[in-house]
Amino acid sequence: MKLVTFSGPPSSGKTSVILKLASLFEGRYRLGAVKFDCLTSCDGALYEQAGIPVETGVSGVLCPDHYFASNIGACLAWGERQGLDLLVSESAGLCNRCSPHLRDVAAVCVIDILSGIEAPRKIGPMLKLADFVVITKSDLVSQAEREVFALHTVRANPRARILFVNGLTGQGSRVLAQALEEALDAQGDQVERLRFTMPGAVCSYCFGEMKIGDKYATGNIKYMTFSDGGERR
Repeated sequence: MKLVTFSGPPSSGKTSVILKLASLFEGRYRLGAVKFDCLTSCDGALYEQAGIPVETGVSGVLCPDHYFASNIGACLAWGERQGLDLLVSESAGLCNRCSPHLRDVAAVCVIDILSGIEAPRKIGPMLKLADFVVITKSDLVSQAEREVFALHTVRANPRARILFVNGLTGQGSRVLAQALEEALDAQGDQVERLRFTMPGAVCSYCFGEMKIGDKYATGNIKYMTFSDGGERR
């Protein structure tokens, strides 16, 4: 069984792109999906409507990437029990510092072109360490804007393959499917290590503290430095 990790900001079109891929892979791969989210998710129903086996994990108060790392092994075991050929992991991807990709596993980042031309530079490992960056909603902007956004994406991740895919019509999804299939053919079967460290925070707020102030904040705390040299209060 092969694994692919999909990540990206919320509402960038991750689920739509995956569903288009699934229709192209039908007959060649038995595909299943695991959706990781924070508070709630309706995407499971979309996968079920398409006849795709799916499990949904909701992290609640935990960082969704930490939740992913703690559960991806069990997800692989579930996929094997289902007799899948290909398991797609869809990250919540709510934090631009997210690190939802694994070494030696095909990694896709989906980004919405309407998020602004500076967006690729602001997104961390989930874009900068992806093998493929899929740009969605490009039909809503001019050709010049597409080219500028693609340039900023290349600067953020020079080694990734940049692809434009329309999640509604499916335009561009066949090219992604072919590129992804080549990556899957070269992929091993070991899932052992993240591509980058997770965001870190073990502090009083992690354990439910609600009062604001230095005397209540303990643990892994990072303070701002102000240019005017003012002291903290």
